[in-house]
Amino acid sequence: MYISIVISAIILTLLISALLILHWAASVLPFAAQAIATVEMIILLSILILVHEAGHFFVAELFKMKVTKFAFGLPIGPTLWRKKFGDVEILIHAFLFGGYVAFPDDDKELNLPEDSPDRFLNRPAYQRFWVLSAGVIANLICAFLFVAVTAGIWGKMPSGKYDVYVKSITAEKTESVWNSGMQAGDKIIQINGTNVTNPNALVMYAQLSKKFDGKVDNASFEENYGNLKKINPAFARDEIIPADVIIKLPKRVPEQPFVLNEDIIIGLEAYKDKRTDLSDSQKAIRDSLNEKNILVSDGTYSLADIAYAITDNSCPLNITVERNGETIELEAIYPNEQGLIGIMMDIKEVPVITKGVPSIISASTKYLWTQTKLFCYSWYQLFTGKLPMSSLHGIIAVAKVGGDIIHSSGLFSGLLLTAVISLYLAIFNFLPIPALDGGHVLFLIIEKIRGKKVDEETADKIMTVFFIFLILLIIVVCANDIYALVMNKI
Repeated sequence: MYISIVISAIILTLLISALLILHWAASVLPFAAQAIATVEMIILLSILILVHEAGHFFVAELFKMKVTKFAFGLPIGPTLWRKKFGDVEILIHAFLFGGYVAFPDDDKELNLPEDSPDRFLNRPAYQRFWVLSAGVIANLICAFLFVAVTAGIWGKMPSGKYDVYVKSITAEKTESVWNSGMQAGDKIIQINGTNVTNPNALVMYAQLSKKFDGKVDNASFEENYGNLKKINPAFARDEIIPADVIIKLPKRVPEQPFVLNEDIIIGLEAYKDKRTDLSDSQKAIRDSLNEKNILVSDGTYSLADIAYAITDNSCPLNITVERNGETIELEAIYPNEQGLIGIMMDIKEVPVITKGVPSIISASTKYLWTQTKLFCYSWYQLFTGKLPMSSLHGIIAVAKVGGDIIHSSGLFSGLLLTAVISLYLAIFNFLPIPALDGGHVLFLIIEKIRGKKVDEETADKIMTVFFIFLILLIIVVCANDIYALVMNKI
């Protein structure tokens, strides 16, 4: 009874034992620590595959369904190992990018009668639903347990929040940061009214506010145009000014400061830039101005063009710092053309302290919810073309990056990464795409709506097409990983 538990427990014990031995080996063989850390990450990923397939297997046994195969890897290329335990054949395939649980329906050689109770498709819909969903549920549980165990033993969790300090000022003496009142040791607490809890805040604000970026906000443009029109009343807004006419230039009005919310700063929301792009001729006017008070027309532009040109400048960063317990509002700082203000930051993470079951559950849930939002937003960007396919990485990159994280930050950081991957695996697998668990559930829903099963041959053909598509996707992802490794991008 419950052979899935026995088999999974044996394999899981072996994997965890190997993990502990490797972690010990890394401490006594520091020269091999990096390679060992990568192997540790591969073992952690193997545990996720085991958990997912064991979920399907266990629930199938719970409903007394007949299972014929329990496999690691996909049936592409050679089979490395196979052995039969009772009626179940255990397999390990060379193509270790997944796994599967097979039912009698999947083996055409068995020639089972159409009405055989051993057929998966002849079981009640609710049983099939729970079997199909069990892998995803198992991965979600695994993700939570990994995070909770880390929070309980480590006693803290990443919060995604940081204290950002000014380590030193490195700008040229002519830059505005020197006149702002900023000092080394200041803690940056606000930029343009946004609380700073992430170093990305300063980087994003400075990049968006950089000088001569070829974009202007409409409010600043209208104010500059109004001032320009007052001292040059003879010309209409879009009237081309004759050549050699001298145009007086007003004092420039700085562009409006940006305001970003926390979701934009941490990457959960795209920033929608509503500013107007300058034309090439307007940029040429801008580049010719410097600090001039007059402009001699060349007969090709209007007052509006000049207003756009004089408006394109840097946007102010209104920074508030904490110094010796006192809150100080600095004078405005203006980034240069590279989007830099000329400081070095000192970044200190503010962890969430987890002591006691309630705080462990709360911190774990919040951590996984944040990761879920990041995953969904990343795929939205990928499907809408805002992220290139080259940004899509898979198990090779994960093993490399995970190994680096374990090597530099310890096993607990590796466990958190594994939890996140388990979460992502669950979400991805439940997408309504044929060949994934969610695709099978989709066919089950269609069956309930129609009142009859989807034709088995038609379903198989659809599944085959999408299975080939997934294999091609895996090949693309692996190619991305290998290229990134060769080019030292990961």
